[in-house]
Amino acid sequence: MNRMPAVAGAFYPADSQELQTMVDDLLAGAKVDEPIPRAIIVPHAGYIYSGPIAASAYCLIKSSRSRIDRVVLLGPSHRVAFQGLAASSAVTFTTPLGSVPVDCDAVQSLLQFPFVTCLDHAHVLEHSLEVHLPFLQRTLGTFNLVPLVVGEASPGQVSQVLDALWGGDETLIVISSDLSHYHDYASAKKLDQNTSQLIENLDYEHLTYDSACGRAPVAGLLKLLRDKSLTIKTIDLRNSGDTAGDKRRVVGYGAYVVN
Repeated sequence: MNRMPAVAGAFYPADSQELQTMVDDLLAGAKVDEPIPRAIIVPHAGYIYSGPIAASAYCLIKSSRSRIDRVVLLGPSHRVAFQGLAASSAVTFTTPLGSVPVDCDAVQSLLQFPFVTCLDHAHVLEHSLEVHLPFLQRTLGTFNLVPLVVGEASPGQVSQVLDALWGGDETLIVISSDLSHYHDYASAKKLDQNTSQLIENLDYEHLTYDSACGRAPVAGLLKLLRDKSLTIKTIDLRNSGDTAGDKRRVVGYGAYVVN
């Protein structure tokens, strides 16, 4: 089975050349100087809104095309309610830039966890994973994907899955999450700064769904980082009022890296 794009032409261009140009321009416009990350948290809105912030993290992996060959991608479920984490039976995930092969062996290994199930309908319309694929395709070229949609899952459950897939330098962990939603510009900036402080402090216990729509996968990553005595750093923090939106009602976006 091939998972076809659901939000091409809405969240990002459906035309392959236009999409490639847009992603390349976003990456070229990102000015961040950090080591190649082991894991990143990046936003998942339409590219005109969150693309510049996502590019701040993705530009850091361009030099690792020959090193990273597996991407573990977790994002929250926006359309389907379920318990645990949802794997997919698809063998490829497709965008206008081509198809990405799924690491089916890794997916199969995760089904040992009682809270991980194969739930294709959680993937069919979900944008939180899809919007990251063109960035990964343009930065890494060829790679295998482990796609997981996160439903109602505890930090411990997500942490166990991430730990099982942590791997070495060949693996990149990508956590998909936006921040605050639909506050005025000043309020959103304050809320998102507070959320970023929680993230940097690995204080996943105090994250809420109001502070980050991807709270479940973010909390799981933070728990694992605490267990591994690792740190995470904010490299970009903006909102839709800074990019392409009305400042009266904005959505917050952050980019974070684990080195």
